[in-house]
Amino acid sequence: MEAFRTSDGLQLKYAVDDFTDPWRQADTLLLVHAAMGSSRRFFAWVPHLAREYRVVRIDLRGHGESDPHGPEPITFERLVLDLVELLDHLGVAQVHVAGSSAGAYISQGFTSRHPGRVKTLGCFAATPGMKTGHVDYSAWLARIGKDGIEQFLRDTIRDRVNVEQSPPGFIDWFVTEAGRTAVGTLARFVPLMASQDLSKDLATVRCPVLAVAPGADPLHTVDEYRALQRIVPNCEFVVLEGMPHNITDTAPDRCAKELLRFLNAHRSA
Repeated sequence: MEAFRTSDGLQLKYAVDDFTDPWRQADTLLLVHAAMGSSRRFFAWVPHLAREYRVVRIDLRGHGESDPHGPEPITFERLVLDLVELLDHLGVAQVHVAGSSAGAYISQGFTSRHPGRVKTLGCFAATPGMKTGHVDYSAWLARIGKDGIEQFLRDTIRDRVNVEQSPPGFIDWFVTEAGRTAVGTLARFVPLMASQDLSKDLATVRCPVLAVAPGADPLHTVDEYRALQRIVPNCEFVVLEGMPHNITDTAPDRCAKELLRFLNAHRSA
């Protein structure tokens, strides 16, 4: 992986996958992972996307191989600024951006605060901010603090992935990968994300938006997800029926294909 240093001194890691024709200037697509995730969780997306787009995958601060955040509180503005500084580091003026769950909220904030830099926005398993939901995240953190991330995920795995349809080894990999995130990081990251209501900000978004929702998510109803379509003027809404929360992991090929179809439809946007 490659690295850049943020304005507050952290080293954040990122990967670039570019198999586009070398004689043309390809658009850049920035992928932002979920809480307890990393850039590696988009591994199955890359073959679908990197032939037509320069794909950039970031490890958010405190996740994957990036440095942990310091002792001071994490702010939403800082998470958004990390994306801005990564693009500045890469010399990219405008991007397509897509995020999964908490990564989609950060992508929403980036799009609303820096509209001139975003060509399209893709939101997977994301409402207009975690504050609008009904999940008791403090109970999550209490369980994680008591049992650890890996045990928490094993206990709640059916809320996240289709266990019966998962390939052999996937769940162990998913849990182990998430377990790389420090409990201390989540103790600050999750309450921050749970405090965000981006409804007013999203009403100002004018770029094309794709919202893909899991149809059988115990964390949010389809109607809660559909709020994006009601708020954002130019929003396409897709439901993956029967899917639990982590659609970007459970159905990576379908999610990547939906995103590719959407991107190609708005390539000149």
